[in-house]
Amino acid sequence: MTHSESETVKEGERLGRTLAPGSIVALYGGLGVGKTAFTRGLAVGLGIQFCVSSPTFTIVNEYPGIIPLFHFDMYRLDNEAELFDIGWDDYIERGGVCAIEWSEKIPCALSPDTVSVRIESLGGDMRRLEISSDGGASMC
Repeated sequence: MTHSESETVKEGERLGRTLAPGSIVALYGGLGVGKTAFTRGLAVGLGIQFCVSSPTFTIVNEYPGIIPLFHFDMYRLDNEAELFDIGWDDYIERGGVCAIEWSEKIPCALSPDTVSVRIESLGGDMRRLEISSDGGASMC
């Protein structure tokens, strides 16, 4: 449970410190629940000094670091094929951390070792975060 945006960022930072090159973090939750705030925390945990913003209109934002962060937003994609058209495989091979908002749109692109982060608004600034390593790949 988090009670403010800064607490949501801190939870992202905590996870970010545990991630290795090639990690995939699948973010789930509705509009405005804090997926980008959580990703800002991931960046801090990875030691990235850049301000993270939503990649809604660009599909992906890249943040350099010892372990780079590739922040994807799948909201505007119609299907998984479009993800591969923008070079998904290349991002995976570059050894960064891929944080993906609206991951439910690309279930077959996620690897079995994907970390899932589900964020639910409980009203006001309260959020319920469920972080699991249950894998992202489903029956595809």
